[in-house]
Amino acid sequence: MLDKLELIEKRFEEVTLKLSDPTVISDPDQYRALSIEHSNLSPIVEKFAEYKAAKDANTEARSLLDEGGLDPDLKEIAAEQLEESAAQIEALEKDLRLLLLPKDPNDHKNVIMEIRGGAGGEEAALFANSLYRMYSMYAESQHWKIEILNLNATELGGIKEISFSITGQGAYSRLKFESGVHRVQRVPETESQGRVHTSTVTVAVLPEAEEVDFQIDPADLQIDTFRSSGAGGQHINKTESAIRITHLPTGVVVECQDERSQYKNKEKAMKVLRSRLLEAKIAEQNAAIAADRRAQVGTGDRSERIRTYNYPQGRLTDHRIGYTSYQLANNLNGDLDDLLDALMTADQAAKLAAADI
Repeated sequence: MLDKLELIEKRFEEVTLKLSDPTVISDPDQYRALSIEHSNLSPIVEKFAEYKAAKDANTEARSLLDEGGLDPDLKEIAAEQLEESAAQIEALEKDLRLLLLPKDPNDHKNVIMEIRGGAGGEEAALFANSLYRMYSMYAESQHWKIEILNLNATELGGIKEISFSITGQGAYSRLKFESGVHRVQRVPETESQGRVHTSTVTVAVLPEAEEVDFQIDPADLQIDTFRSSGAGGQHINKTESAIRITHLPTGVVVECQDERSQYKNKEKAMKVLRSRLLEAKIAEQNAAIAADRRAQVGTGDRSERIRTYNYPQGRLTDHRIGYTSYQLANNLNGDLDDLLDALMTADQAAKLAAADI
């Protein structure tokens, strides 16, 4: 581990020097890449400096005690320093092992989320709206920005499907484990017998792809225009401002009809398309190594049931890590930090178990 830390420290110094090089500063792509690398290495280097200081303090205290001849007060101080520094070293070693785990290269990216009603008809659509509200409130608490990219609403206030972007520091790293099937158990307002129904909603979390991440050949695109439909679209039903883009090599289709402007709808649809294609590329790469390493929190497969929201019992359960909260109302109002922290901790524990650090 120490050899790896010393190499990282050396690389950090090199990157720091490059960031002050006028040639690098004049190249936006190179400067951006080095800035991200500098930001990723900085916490490791800082923690390594703390570790080395604790090691020095431990060595000094041990030398004083080994030499002997100290008066009782100094001997007590040296013994306390030895004990404190040993505890610090142990804690810092644990922190460094976590920091040395392979980073998800998409953790710094913004997010595109897609929510779709599944089994359960209108009840599923209503819960899809509840989940959108939950993520919106969480994003607001983090001072992140939300922008709706596409919305297909129902007449009763539900959501058949919605795509939206979340822009902010750490958005993907916090939300990436939300992909999967979310199950709700509750009594629908239309249920006269008071019976609990089970419905499902599918959530997908995509790292927002930039043009430098995924180049798309315009010749591979089929772009169609159509009139907006669905609740709330009356003001643009007269013009074909909605956009449907088909990526011919993969068959991926995206739509956007949220804006009055055809240009803006096309721009938003391209953002979603790039992110879906990037996600497919990542999934293909992950599949190649899935046999060697499988994370505890699951594969992120959208067909995997990950969580149940039980309204009668006020309970939220994440099935991947055995997490249970009886604060369902607060969770649905965007209080998600405890849950997301638990998912990230489980992921780190799984990676530590598989890592050779």
